[in-house]
Amino acid sequence: MQAKTIYVLNGPNLNLLGVREPHLYGSTTLAQVEKLCRRVTDELGYACEFHQTNHEGVMVDWVQEARERAAAVVINPAGLSFRSIPLLDALKTLDVPIAEVHVTNIHRRDVLYQNSLVSLAATGVICGFGPFGYELALRALAQRLAS
Repeated sequence: MQAKTIYVLNGPNLNLLGVREPHLYGSTTLAQVEKLCRRVTDELGYACEFHQTNHEGVMVDWVQEARERAAAVVINPAGLSFRSIPLLDALKTLDVPIAEVHVTNIHRRDVLYQNSLVSLAATGVICGFGPFGYELALRALAQRLAS
């Protein structure tokens, strides 16, 4: 039986979404993103497991949990995108579609923010569409799961 839960995982400092650098990330809070994700997953017939952490090991634990429980994973790894080999290794163990999401277009940012290691494990990457990127990712994953 296929799992009917989509994990939505958020990395460091995303708890400050809407407050931290609003000129880059906008005014939408993470609580609003969670409401959006729950509305979309409910519409698509999936449960939503939504988490945020500032700690790499916690993120790795959730990815490992998703191996057993998730139909798909949306991940905004934030700063973990660019340096976390443990997160990349954990994501490579998943046998479900993975959508990497970034609120900003990381390819138009400083060089430090342009090369996401997580992309090496992702099925697809959505960046630069603000919080709407989460909805795009969820709908893309649902389409992938239906095919």
